[in-house]
Amino acid sequence: MSSEALFSSSLVDLADHHRELRENVGRLVGKFGRRYYQEAVANDRQPTELWRELGAAGFLGVHIPEAYGGGGGGLAELNIAIEETAAQGCPLLSMVIASIVSPIIAKFGTNQLKSEWLPGIAAGTKKMSFAITEPNAGSNTHRVSTTAENKGNGYVLNGAKYWTSGIDQAEAVMVVARHGQPTGEHQRSPLSLFIVPTKANGLTTHRIDAAVRTPEKQFSVFFDNVQLGPESLVGEPGAGLAQVFVGLNPERISAAAINNGISRFAIQKGADYARDRTVWKTSIGAHQGVSHPLAESYILVQSARLMTARAAELCDRGENAGEAANMAKFAAADASLKALDQAIQIHGGNGFSYEYGLADLWFIARLHKTAPVSREMILNFVAQHSLGLPKSY
Repeated sequence: MSSEALFSSSLVDLADHHRELRENVGRLVGKFGRRYYQEAVANDRQPTELWRELGAAGFLGVHIPEAYGGGGGGLAELNIAIEETAAQGCPLLSMVIASIVSPIIAKFGTNQLKSEWLPGIAAGTKKMSFAITEPNAGSNTHRVSTTAENKGNGYVLNGAKYWTSGIDQAEAVMVVARHGQPTGEHQRSPLSLFIVPTKANGLTTHRIDAAVRTPEKQFSVFFDNVQLGPESLVGEPGAGLAQVFVGLNPERISAAAINNGISRFAIQKGADYARDRTVWKTSIGAHQGVSHPLAESYILVQSARLMTARAAELCDRGENAGEAANMAKFAAADASLKALDQAIQIHGGNGFSYEYGLADLWFIARLHKTAPVSREMILNFVAQHSLGLPKSY
């Protein structure tokens, strides 16, 4: 049974063009498959051929306005493209990064910034990284210490970021920085967004040796008196916190999409193995100890996919998608870990072999239980905003 048959698109894709998009993405990425992705990671190289074909087919830019080379769709379409790519065994974190920066540029960037970046991002010929996390700030974005100072006709950037993905493959990085004097009761500094060329003088990186096995590597990034022109500012000065959330909800939806794809891959592998593996003349899939946990995983991932599709729909309609995006990310992360664990268990010792393509997905799935926002912060959000309970932090 194929993955398409196992996970009928009719449950989550209500439009004909969504089902067609899913089929086309799956067909393209399926030509490459899990082994291609694994070999790229093992040889420390980028899946350049896959990225190039995704861009040429229009799948990387499905959410970008047509005026700037995109497909003119929204997060509903990007959710499908990201999930289907991961479901073929190729979870690409670079697609999640694009889900952050491109909506921000599309909404707040000048015409010059839009023309400079959006067509290249849509075509897969340009990449932009995103830097917000700092060692001493964590989930509290108000405490970022990276600063941008006005200096004549431009800005000077100083500070450091942590866990910045794929900056070694990007032409620029979007940076969240303090910009201006503290105001208000809590003396919080205004934040602004800047696009910084990765080859700028004073920008250096240090690779983090991480357990996550993806083509996108993780870096600490340091800014030492980086000189920026006025064109580097995105949107209004001091409005960065509000602007960044135009990208953070899509990031959570995209992270959920990757995990939903991983779940589908794992459940498909588990079901195939349980159907074909025979012990004492009986398929192991006939035993409820094997079939029931896998069936439960299927239910959980289908629920997560529905929540993710709903969150994407709310975003595309311009409605408040914070609750749905957070819950989708939460549900998808938990569902993918359960699906992977069961698929590995069904395979027995083979589940730990890279040949079967499951074990090395574990930390990618586990990543999204912590990032881009931790499960604890999601529970805080739901407790406060959904249940009306007192703020705990």
